[in-house]
Amino acid sequence: MATTEARPTEAEPVKSTKPKLIEGTRRRGIALHTSLIVGVLLSAFPFYWAVIMSTHTSTDIFSYPPKLLPGSQFDDNIGKLFDSIDFFGSMFNSLLVATSVTFLVLFFDSLAAFVFAKFQFPGRGMLFALMMAIFMVPAQLQAIPQFVIMANLGWIGSMTSLIVPAAANAFGIFWMRQYMKSAIHDELMDASRLDGAGFMRQYWHVALPVVRPGLAFLGIFTFMGQWNDYAWPLIALTNPDNVTLQVALSQLNGVHGTTDYGMVMTGAVLALIPLLIVFAIGAKQIIADLGKGAIR
Repeated sequence: MATTEARPTEAEPVKSTKPKLIEGTRRRGIALHTSLIVGVLLSAFPFYWAVIMSTHTSTDIFSYPPKLLPGSQFDDNIGKLFDSIDFFGSMFNSLLVATSVTFLVLFFDSLAAFVFAKFQFPGRGMLFALMMAIFMVPAQLQAIPQFVIMANLGWIGSMTSLIVPAAANAFGIFWMRQYMKSAIHDELMDASRLDGAGFMRQYWHVALPVVRPGLAFLGIFTFMGQWNDYAWPLIALTNPDNVTLQVALSQLNGVHGTTDYGMVMTGAVLALIPLLIVFAIGAKQIIADLGKGAIR
C-alpha cells in the first residue's frame, strides 16, 4: 500500500501593522495641531480686533460689513487720547503701584508660605485655616472697612492706599505654600541646617532658587491684577493727579459728548503693551527655570 508523505505548507505572510500605527499617529498629530491652531486664532482675534478698531473712527467701527483691515486714523486717535487725559502720567502711576505691589507680594507671600510649608509651630493649622477663610471673602465686602482704615490713617488720595493693603494676599501664600511643599525636599532643608544656615539664609539661598517658576507665575498674576484693577483705585484715589491708567481710560467715555470708540480702543491697546512685556519676561523665566530643574 503506497503511503503519501505530508508536504509542509508554506506559512502565510504576516501583515505588518506598523504602517497603520504610523498613519493613526499622524492623523492624531494633525488633529491636535489643527485644534491648537484654531484655539490660538480664537484667542488672538480679540487682540487683533482691538488693534483694528484703534485705527478707525467710531463710524467705521459700527459699519457693515465690519472692517477687518487696519485703517488710517491711528495717529488721530492717539492725538485725541493724549489731549483728553494725562496718559503717560496715569501710566506711570499704574506702573508704580503694580511694580511695588508685585515685589512686596513676592517677598511677603513667599516668606509666609515658606514658614507654613517647612516649619512646625503651635497654631499653624489654625492660622492657615483662618487665612483660607479670609481668602473666601469677596473683595467687594472689604472695600468699606478698608476705606475706613485708609481714611483714619490719612492715606486716602495717595498711592499708599493702593500699595499697602495689597502688599500680601491669601492666594499668594496658599499658592506658594503648595508649591514649596512639593518643590523643596526635607533632605535639602536638613542639609542646610547641618551647614549652619539660619532661617533667612534657608529662605534666600535654599527656597527661592528652587521655587522661581512659582514666583514667576505669582508675579505675572499679581502685576496683571494690579494693572487692571479699577474699583479700588476709583474709590481711594480722590486726587485726580494720582489716578491710575484704568481710571483715566474710563474718563474717555463721553468726554466729547459721545463716546469715541476709536480713541477708547487706542487707549486700551496702548495699555496692553506693559502687560505683554511682563508676560513675555515672566513666561521666559518659567520655561527657563523648569528646564534647569529638569536637567538637575
